[in-house]
Amino acid sequence: MTTEQQQRRDLMAWLVAAARTGDGGAFGQLAALAGPRLLGHARRLCDDDETAADLVQDGWAQIVRGLRGLHDDRAFLPWALRIVTRLAARDVRGRMARRRLAQGLAAEGQPVTQAQDETADVAVLRTAIARLSPAHAAALTLFYLDDMSVAEVAIALDIPPGTVKTRLMHARDNLRALLKGNENGQV
Repeated sequence: MTTEQQQRRDLMAWLVAAARTGDGGAFGQLAALAGPRLLGHARRLCDDDETAADLVQDGWAQIVRGLRGLHDDRAFLPWALRIVTRLAARDVRGRMARRRLAQGLAAEGQPVTQAQDETADVAVLRTAIARLSPAHAAALTLFYLDDMSVAEVAIALDIPPGTVKTRLMHARDNLRALLKGNENGQV
């Protein structure tokens, strides 16, 4: 971990402690510091900017309510990411239930409308990461791009550390295969 990353974590821990005492300015700074990371995590989990923003907004409401119960200020980011992860999982379950209902209605001959927004013009690596399963993409980006430890990723995703290691191994293998396929023009 670089000195800059350590300083950022120390600042975040200090802001958490100050926010817990009711310092609104500290909470605002904490939101400015952690917000983009929460939003990026939500985007990776749900692949929709509007839904991701809604998840993070709901996450901040839960963070405000639960901040007093957080005992380790340095664990704020993994804790907040776990909140967003759980909200995203609940959202995915809801969408799956609606999709099953829509498929059932379609099978009965009733009309179904479905809007899909996909952006075709993305960088090769981003495209390859997006092709990974949400579980693998989340573990990979938290570990490599957000520079979290295996333990922090485990907290953020609410899974055991061994599962994080397994997901990282599979994510690297799948990413390698996808990028190798790109050399042949397949991604």
